[in-house]
Amino acid sequence: MTTVAEQVGTYLARLGVGHAFGVVGSGNFVITNALRQAGVPFTAARHEGGAATMADAYSRMSERVSVLSLHQGCGLTNAGTGLCEAAKSRTPMIVLAAETAAHQTHSNFAMDQEGFARSVMAQPARVYSPETAMRDTLRAYRVALRDRRTVVLNLPLNVQSAEAVGEIPDTMVEPRPDAAPSAIELSKLSEAISASRRPVFVAGRGGRGAKQEILGLARATGALVATSAVAKGLFNDDAFNLGISGGFSSPLTAELIRDADLIVAFGCALNMWTMRHGKLIGSNTVIAQVDVDDAALGAHRPVDIPVLGSSRGVASALLGVFDGEERTGYRTAEVRDRIGNYGRWDQTPTADLGVPGHTIDPRELSKEVNGLLPAERIVSIDSGNFMGYPSQYFDVPDEFGFCFTQAFQSIGLGLYTAIGAALAQPARMPVLGTGDGGFLMAVQELETAVRLKLPLVVVVYNDAAYSAEVHHFGQDQDMSTVTFPDTDIAALARGFGAEGITVRSIEDLHPLGQWAASSPNKPLVIDAKIADDGGSWWLAEAFQGH
Repeated sequence: MTTVAEQVGTYLARLGVGHAFGVVGSGNFVITNALRQAGVPFTAARHEGGAATMADAYSRMSERVSVLSLHQGCGLTNAGTGLCEAAKSRTPMIVLAAETAAHQTHSNFAMDQEGFARSVMAQPARVYSPETAMRDTLRAYRVALRDRRTVVLNLPLNVQSAEAVGEIPDTMVEPRPDAAPSAIELSKLSEAISASRRPVFVAGRGGRGAKQEILGLARATGALVATSAVAKGLFNDDAFNLGISGGFSSPLTAELIRDADLIVAFGCALNMWTMRHGKLIGSNTVIAQVDVDDAALGAHRPVDIPVLGSSRGVASALLGVFDGEERTGYRTAEVRDRIGNYGRWDQTPTADLGVPGHTIDPRELSKEVNGLLPAERIVSIDSGNFMGYPSQYFDVPDEFGFCFTQAFQSIGLGLYTAIGAALAQPARMPVLGTGDGGFLMAVQELETAVRLKLPLVVVVYNDAAYSAEVHHFGQDQDMSTVTFPDTDIAALARGFGAEGITVRSIEDLHPLGQWAASSPNKPLVIDAKIADDGGSWWLAEAFQGH
């Protein structure tokens, strides 16, 4: 007998899900094995929260629908933070959540799973019966893929174990086609671009599939290009690339964006991070926003020209308008030279804060690590005071080299992110920038990275504190709740089977180069004892949004 659980797992594999993650219990045992037997790779995590963010990162870096497999009740709640991060980020993901049968109201595992899914902003769904199982599964997959949603597909135990009805259909689901703007919207935007003398195009995650079209339009119309943090690397090959717009921006990047007379956002939210609470917008700057989601237009700030459409569709249509033009605009030789000489944070002079023999300046640490690692890498970032250093000082090869799970602003997601991203881009060396607080929250998944033989570099910016709070509230307050005794994180890493080194100076990083050149098959954890930076440059801006 083929059960509904086996049928659903096999059908999802046939639909094309890319990778499954989870923690297996009695409620999701059969369906997980059905996925595996149908050819879907499965990674067993040590905690459901870790599995959720691994699946999220995998989808972001592969652009395929991932699967998260969970036990009923507590398995789902354990995954809550990761689910909320994925849902807020519009990550296409199917969550297979086992569920107690409706009549089992006294089960230890009983809970309102649909209500829980809604509370973390995910889309609830259910397999209602053997007769509807294939339709229910297809509907969930379509929503995940075409609407870019995190869908919690509840699977009641009595339905899972029932005999399957019917054959698995041969169904193909295509991504949603590019949406084209109306003629009126396009004319308003083209007129604004024509009138602009200093345009800047900022692409977010929604602009990642329109790289060539946006660049072509920028070169035709004289626009500088930048990205939000989640799209870092998108315009690496362009001499007029400003890098990340927002709190992480270098001083020159912030200056050039602030002086723009037109900002066009392609698939970018224009939120407080990307625009520094509006401080990167000049008093007379015209703002245009392009997005496939009508609700996203003007959601974070007033927009002069809202354009409903895909980034590729809009940029392609505008290229037709400006075909053959080569306006200089903002793309002058002077601006190009300034960007080349001063556009990056590692080109900005800073005093060395390190104390010889005790601590290393986080900027000097980041510059040295960046130079010792291979160019083909995929960088993931945890949250905390430190996060601007790896985000800006670590180079990435392209937009699929940087994974930034920060929509929910939870610390502790970094290690999970790095594992999921590594599995999505296996030809690249995975690199994680994390704080000591976030790393210790997630340390159980270091065993997962060791088991997977990942050549993962974990750079722990260790100041034995939740330093965002230390710097935000000031040293005149009682800091005992957010400061801790120093932890030997390198020794902890070795206990999990990884390599571990302690770094207090540039010289202490020499083993990193040797390790990177050795074709490693296990993680290396760098316990970097960092100097107090007095609060990183982006921190004051960040706390204004709380």
